[in-house]
Amino acid sequence: MTQYLEFEKPLAEIEGKAEELRALARQNEEMDVAEEAAGLDAKAEALLADLYSNLTPWRKCQVARHPDRPHCIDYINALFTDYTALAGDRNFADDHAVMGGLARFNDRPVVVIGHEKGNDTKSRIERNFGMARPEGYRKAIRLMDLADRFGLPVITLVDTPGAYPGKGAEERGQSEAIARSTEKCLQIGVPLVSVVIGEGGSGGAVAFATANKLAMLEHSVYSVISPEGCASILWKDADKMREAAEALRFTAQDLKQLGVTDRIIPEAQGGAHRHPDATMASVSSAIEAMLSELDGKDAATLIADRRNKFLALGQTGLAA
Repeated sequence: MTQYLEFEKPLAEIEGKAEELRALARQNEEMDVAEEAAGLDAKAEALLADLYSNLTPWRKCQVARHPDRPHCIDYINALFTDYTALAGDRNFADDHAVMGGLARFNDRPVVVIGHEKGNDTKSRIERNFGMARPEGYRKAIRLMDLADRFGLPVITLVDTPGAYPGKGAEERGQSEAIARSTEKCLQIGVPLVSVVIGEGGSGGAVAFATANKLAMLEHSVYSVISPEGCASILWKDADKMREAAEALRFTAQDLKQLGVTDRIIPEAQGGAHRHPDATMASVSSAIEAMLSELDGKDAATLIADRRNKFLALGQTGLAA
């Protein structure tokens, strides 16, 4: 069943009427509703195109958070073969908000790491809504060390509102774990490519996305803080999230202009949640292209390129 966002309510009405007509026709075979239903379908398609042709930053944020968007586990199941999950940080626990392990991508051995939000109430609670604890970042560090040791490219899939801010996480060194994970991204001598598939929130995203190549889905967002959090700090009013979203410049299009992301992966009309298979195919092509661009580079070059890329970001932003 389609879940409609707030701004999609007019679309929900039209598509609902078309479905009602078809339901009536199924109950009464003598009814001919094909022409009327087709007209409503065409009207809905035109409205969908209009809604998504010029999304505001806040609406893009809503699309990025859509619960039906493909999540990390969906990409791993669709794009990778021989996936072997590796669990735990060998210190405290296994964080289910972070998943990763050994796999093959287009028959190339890789290490894949990503945030997983879950897709129903039970799994969302288990995955902590994609908000990693320190042990999640320490698990990622262990996997990146493994990749470096065996010369395997690292692919990260970013989709998190941010690192978990709970008391236990702080007691176990949340900020230190994020910093160490970011540092490890900069140190490994193998290709590291990252894709923001939904939300890229705060240091929890940077800890996975400090990569040689960063791609973002067309309707994904990547920011130091959520619009609601920003509005609460700047205006003491979380309801000003629309104004905050405009100011943050966190859309893929803004970040391409600022030089933060290297490429934008297009989504089919209506977003990834309406066309998950097409979206995952586009992500696969982007990952293959980014890895190909890094083929043949030695460890010293990969590390230097990664470091120089991030040192140059501030200059790019000022110029823009």
